[in-house]
Amino acid sequence: MKPQRLKRFCFALDLTEDIKKIEAYKAYHKKVWPEINQSLKDAGIQHAKIYNTANRLFMILEADETFSLERKAQMDAANPKVQQWEELMWQYQQALPHGQAGSKWILMEKIYDLDEQ
Repeated sequence: MKPQRLKRFCFALDLTEDIKKIEAYKAYHKKVWPEINQSLKDAGIQHAKIYNTANRLFMILEADETFSLERKAQMDAANPKVQQWEELMWQYQQALPHGQAGSKWILMEKIYDLDEQ
C-alpha cells in the first residue's frame, strides 16, 4: 500500500508586541478547544504545528487530498465555535504589514527545498 502524500501549507502571522499577550496566546495553544482541533481534522488537515519567535508565528499544515483553503474558509465561516475562537485569538494577533486589511495568517511561498536540489 502506497503511503498517502500530504500537501503542505506554511503560513506566517504576527502577535501584538506585548509579552503578556504573547504568553497568554501560548497558554491557549497548550490546550486548544477540542472543537477547533476537530474542525482542522474535518477539513482534511492531518498535522498542524505552530512555531514562535518573539512576536512572529509560523504554522505548518499537512493535509490530505480533500483539503482546500477555500473549503476550510467556508467550513470555518459556518462554525460558530471556530468564529468564537478566531475572535478570541484576534485579541493577540496583528496582521502582517503586507497583508490585506483584516487578514490573519498569510500563505508563504516555498523558495528552497534541499530535496529538490
